[in-house]
Amino acid sequence: MASREEEKRKRREEREAQQRAKEQATKRGRLVTIGGAIAAAIVVIVVGVVLATGSGGDDEAATKAAAESGGAPIPEQQEKDFDTAVKASGCTFTEHPNEGATHQSEPFDGYKTNPPTSGTHSPEPAADGIYEAGNSPDPNNWVHTLEHGRVIIQYKQGTSEERIAQLKTLTGENVNGSPGYHVVLMENTTDMPYDVAAVTWTRTLGCETFTDETFDAIRVFRDRWVDKAPELVP
Repeated sequence: MASREEEKRKRREEREAQQRAKEQATKRGRLVTIGGAIAAAIVVIVVGVVLATGSGGDDEAATKAAAESGGAPIPEQQEKDFDTAVKASGCTFTEHPNEGATHQSEPFDGYKTNPPTSGTHSPEPAADGIYEAGNSPDPNNWVHTLEHGRVIIQYKQGTSEERIAQLKTLTGENVNGSPGYHVVLMENTTDMPYDVAAVTWTRTLGCETFTDETFDAIRVFRDRWVDKAPELVP
Protein backbone atom coordinates (compact mmCIF):
# COMPACT_ATOMS: atom_id res chain seq x y z
CA MET A 1 0.00 0.00 0.00
CA ALA A 2 1.39 3.39 -0.94
CA SER A 3 2.50 5.64 1.89
CA ARG A 4 0.85 8.99 2.56
CA GLU A 5 3.91 10.77 1.13
CA GLU A 6 3.76 8.66 -2.04
CA GLU A 7 0.07 9.47 -2.44
CA LYS A 8 0.77 13.18 -2.03
CA ARG A 9 3.56 12.95 -4.60
CA LYS A 10 1.28 11.16 -7.05
CA ARG A 11 -1.43 13.81 -6.73
CA ARG A 12 1.13 16.61 -7.13
CA GLU A 13 2.56 15.00 -10.27
CA GLU A 14 -0.93 14.59 -11.73
CA ARG A 15 -1.77 18.24 -11.11
CA GLU A 16 1.48 19.26 -12.78
CA ALA A 17 0.80 16.91 -15.71
CA GLN A 18 -2.69 18.34 -16.15
CA GLN A 19 -1.28 21.86 -16.25
CA ARG A 20 1.31 20.83 -18.84
CA ALA A 21 -1.42 19.23 -20.95
CA LYS A 22 -3.49 22.41 -20.81
CA GLU A 23 -0.51 24.55 -21.87
CA GLN A 24 0.33 22.19 -24.74
CA ALA A 25 -3.26 22.13 -25.96
CA THR A 26 -3.42 25.90 -25.89
CA LYS A 27 -0.20 26.22 -27.87
CA ARG A 28 -1.50 23.88 -30.56
CA GLY A 29 -4.75 25.77 -30.75
CA ARG A 30 -6.70 22.62 -29.91
CA LEU A 31 -8.55 23.81 -26.88
CA VAL A 32 -11.30 26.32 -27.51
CA THR A 33 -11.46 28.93 -24.78
CA ILE A 34 -13.68 31.96 -24.78
CA GLY A 35 -12.45 34.94 -22.80
CA GLY A 36 -14.91 36.95 -20.80
CA ALA A 37 -14.45 40.07 -22.88
CA ILE A 38 -15.07 38.20 -26.14
CA ALA A 39 -18.13 36.45 -24.75
CA ALA A 40 -19.50 39.75 -23.49
CA ALA A 41 -19.02 41.35 -26.88
CA ILE A 42 -20.84 38.51 -28.60
CA VAL A 43 -23.71 38.80 -26.16
CA VAL A 44 -24.04 42.53 -26.82
CA ILE A 45 -24.14 42.00 -30.58
CA VAL A 46 -26.56 39.07 -30.52
CA VAL A 47 -28.92 40.60 -28.00
CA GLY A 48 -28.90 43.85 -29.95
CA VAL A 49 -29.97 42.02 -33.09
CA VAL A 50 -32.69 40.16 -31.20
CA LEU A 51 -34.10 43.36 -29.74
CA ALA A 52 -33.97 45.09 -33.10
CA THR A 53 -36.09 42.36 -34.63
CA GLY A 54 -38.66 42.60 -31.88
CA SER A 55 -37.95 39.23 -30.24
CA GLY A 56 -37.79 38.95 -26.48
CA GLY A 57 -38.57 36.90 -23.42
CA ASP A 58 -37.52 33.27 -23.58
CA ASP A 59 -36.10 33.59 -27.09
CA GLU A 60 -33.84 36.45 -26.04
CA ALA A 61 -32.63 34.57 -22.96
CA ALA A 62 -31.89 31.48 -25.01
CA THR A 63 -29.97 33.50 -27.59
CA LYS A 64 -27.93 35.22 -24.89
CA ALA A 65 -27.08 31.95 -23.18
CA ALA A 66 -26.05 30.40 -26.48
CA ALA A 67 -23.79 33.35 -27.29
CA GLU A 68 -22.10 33.15 -23.91
CA SER A 69 -21.12 29.52 -24.50
CA GLY A 70 -20.16 29.95 -28.15
CA GLY A 71 -22.92 27.66 -29.32
CA ALA A 72 -26.51 27.57 -30.52
CA PRO A 73 -29.79 27.65 -28.56
CA ILE A 74 -30.97 24.35 -27.08
CA PRO A 75 -34.25 23.26 -25.49
CA GLU A 76 -34.74 24.24 -21.87
CA GLN A 77 -34.61 21.40 -19.37
CA GLN A 78 -37.98 19.69 -19.06
CA GLU A 79 -37.14 16.57 -17.08
CA LYS A 80 -34.85 16.30 -14.05
CA ASP A 81 -35.61 12.74 -13.00
CA PHE A 82 -32.75 10.52 -14.14
CA ASP A 83 -34.65 7.42 -15.21
CA THR A 84 -37.46 9.39 -16.88
CA ALA A 85 -35.11 11.63 -18.85
CA VAL A 86 -32.98 8.73 -20.07
CA LYS A 87 -36.03 6.68 -21.09
CA ALA A 88 -37.63 9.61 -22.94
CA SER A 89 -34.43 10.18 -24.90
CA GLY A 90 -34.12 6.60 -26.10
CA CYS A 91 -30.53 6.56 -24.81
CA THR A 92 -29.02 3.73 -22.78
CA PHE A 93 -27.28 4.06 -19.43
CA THR A 94 -24.68 1.41 -18.60
CA GLU A 95 -22.36 0.86 -15.64
CA HIS A 96 -19.19 -1.05 -16.51
CA PRO A 97 -16.62 -3.04 -14.52
CA ASN A 98 -13.59 -1.03 -13.48
CA GLU A 99 -10.71 -1.88 -15.83
CA GLY A 100 -8.10 -0.36 -13.53
CA ALA A 101 -6.15 2.88 -13.55
CA THR A 102 -2.56 1.93 -14.34
CA HIS A 103 -0.35 4.73 -15.68
CA GLN A 104 1.57 3.78 -18.80
CA SER A 105 3.59 6.01 -21.13
CA GLU A 106 3.34 3.59 -24.06
CA PRO A 107 0.10 3.70 -26.12
CA PHE A 108 -2.61 1.40 -24.81
CA ASP A 109 -5.40 -0.04 -26.98
CA GLY A 110 -7.03 -2.66 -24.79
CA TYR A 111 -10.16 -0.88 -23.60
CA LYS A 112 -13.22 -3.10 -23.24
CA THR A 113 -15.87 -0.40 -23.70
CA ASN A 114 -16.47 1.97 -26.60
CA PRO A 115 -16.00 4.78 -25.76
CA PRO A 116 -13.49 3.77 -23.07
CA THR A 117 -14.59 4.43 -19.50
CA SER A 118 -11.64 3.20 -17.43
CA GLY A 119 -8.38 1.31 -17.77
CA THR A 120 -4.68 1.86 -18.39
CA HIS A 121 -3.93 5.43 -19.43
CA SER A 122 -1.30 8.07 -19.99
CA PRO A 123 0.24 9.83 -16.96
CA GLU A 124 -0.89 13.13 -18.53
CA PRO A 125 -4.65 13.85 -18.53
CA ALA A 126 -6.36 15.80 -21.29
CA ALA A 127 -7.22 19.36 -20.34
CA ASP A 128 -10.78 20.44 -19.62
CA GLY A 129 -12.75 22.40 -22.20
CA ILE A 130 -14.13 22.20 -25.73
CA TYR A 131 -12.09 20.60 -28.52
CA GLU A 132 -12.79 21.43 -32.13
CA ALA A 133 -13.67 18.56 -34.47
CA GLY A 134 -10.53 16.88 -35.74
CA ASN A 135 -8.48 17.90 -32.71
CA SER A 136 -9.62 15.47 -30.04
CA PRO A 137 -7.02 14.30 -27.51
CA ASP A 138 -5.96 10.67 -27.49
CA PRO A 139 -8.14 8.26 -25.47
CA ASN A 140 -5.09 7.40 -23.37
CA ASN A 141 -5.12 11.00 -22.14
CA TRP A 142 -8.82 11.57 -21.67
CA VAL A 143 -9.35 8.29 -19.80
CA HIS A 144 -7.05 9.85 -17.21
CA THR A 145 -9.37 12.88 -17.26
CA LEU A 146 -12.30 10.57 -16.46
CA GLU A 147 -10.34 9.30 -13.46
CA HIS A 148 -10.36 12.91 -12.22
CA GLY A 149 -14.16 13.07 -12.15
CA ARG A 150 -14.87 14.70 -15.50
CA VAL A 151 -17.90 14.15 -17.73
CA ILE A 152 -16.84 13.84 -21.36
CA ILE A 153 -19.44 14.42 -24.07
CA GLN A 154 -18.53 12.90 -27.43
CA TYR A 155 -20.23 13.17 -30.82
CA LYS A 156 -19.61 10.93 -33.81
CA GLN A 157 -17.57 12.07 -36.77
CA GLY A 158 -19.75 13.79 -39.37
CA THR A 159 -22.13 15.37 -36.83
CA SER A 160 -23.70 18.56 -38.22
CA GLU A 161 -22.25 21.92 -37.25
CA GLU A 162 -25.62 22.91 -35.77
CA ARG A 163 -25.67 19.95 -33.39
CA ILE A 164 -22.04 20.54 -32.43
CA ALA A 165 -22.87 24.18 -31.67
CA GLN A 166 -25.75 23.02 -29.48
CA LEU A 167 -23.44 20.67 -27.60
CA LYS A 168 -21.12 23.61 -26.99
CA THR A 169 -24.03 25.42 -25.36
CA LEU A 170 -24.77 22.35 -23.23
CA THR A 171 -21.11 22.09 -22.23
CA GLY A 172 -21.13 25.71 -21.08
CA GLU A 173 -24.11 25.32 -18.74
CA ASN A 174 -23.68 25.93 -15.03
CA VAL A 175 -22.73 22.86 -13.04
CA ASN A 176 -22.19 23.18 -9.30
CA GLY A 177 -22.40 26.95 -9.72
CA SER A 178 -19.71 27.24 -12.41
CA PRO A 179 -20.07 27.39 -16.23
CA GLY A 180 -18.73 24.23 -17.84
CA TYR A 181 -17.59 22.79 -14.52
CA HIS A 182 -15.67 19.53 -15.14
CA VAL A 183 -17.33 18.90 -18.52
CA VAL A 184 -15.37 18.20 -21.70
CA LEU A 185 -16.63 18.15 -25.30
CA MET A 186 -14.89 16.42 -28.19
CA GLU A 187 -15.38 14.51 -31.41
CA ASN A 188 -15.23 10.75 -30.89
CA THR A 189 -12.28 8.96 -32.49
CA THR A 190 -12.99 5.36 -31.40
CA ASP A 191 -15.75 4.62 -33.94
CA MET A 192 -18.35 4.38 -31.17
CA PRO A 193 -21.82 3.00 -32.07
CA TYR A 194 -23.63 6.17 -30.95
CA ASP A 195 -24.56 9.53 -32.48
CA VAL A 196 -23.59 11.11 -29.17
CA ALA A 197 -22.47 9.75 -25.81
CA ALA A 198 -21.51 11.03 -22.39
CA VAL A 199 -19.01 9.09 -20.31
CA THR A 200 -17.66 9.20 -16.78
CA TRP A 201 -15.44 6.75 -14.93
CA THR A 202 -17.02 3.28 -15.56
CA ARG A 203 -20.31 4.71 -16.89
CA THR A 204 -21.79 5.41 -20.33
CA LEU A 205 -24.85 7.23 -21.58
CA GLY A 206 -25.07 6.13 -25.21
CA CYS A 207 -27.55 7.68 -27.65
CA GLU A 208 -27.88 5.95 -31.00
CA THR A 209 -30.03 8.83 -32.26
CA PHE A 210 -29.38 12.49 -31.41
CA THR A 211 -32.72 14.19 -30.68
CA ASP A 212 -33.86 17.20 -28.66
CA GLU A 213 -34.58 14.84 -25.76
CA THR A 214 -30.90 13.90 -25.73
CA PHE A 215 -30.02 17.18 -23.99
CA ASP A 216 -32.01 16.37 -20.85
CA ALA A 217 -30.56 12.86 -20.75
CA ILE A 218 -27.03 14.27 -20.83
CA ARG A 219 -27.94 16.88 -18.22
CA VAL A 220 -29.21 14.36 -15.69
CA PHE A 221 -26.26 12.05 -16.39
CA ARG A 222 -23.83 14.94 -15.95
CA ASP A 223 -25.42 16.17 -12.73
CA ARG A 224 -25.51 12.73 -11.17
CA TRP A 225 -22.02 11.52 -12.05
CA VAL A 226 -19.73 14.57 -12.25
CA ASP A 227 -16.89 14.21 -9.73
CA LYS A 228 -17.83 10.56 -9.06
CA ALA A 229 -14.45 8.99 -9.79
CA PRO A 230 -11.41 7.59 -7.95
CA GLU A 231 -9.69 10.98 -7.83
CA LEU A 232 -11.10 14.49 -7.59
CA VAL A 233 -8.72 17.02 -9.12
CA PRO A 234 -9.83 20.70 -9.22
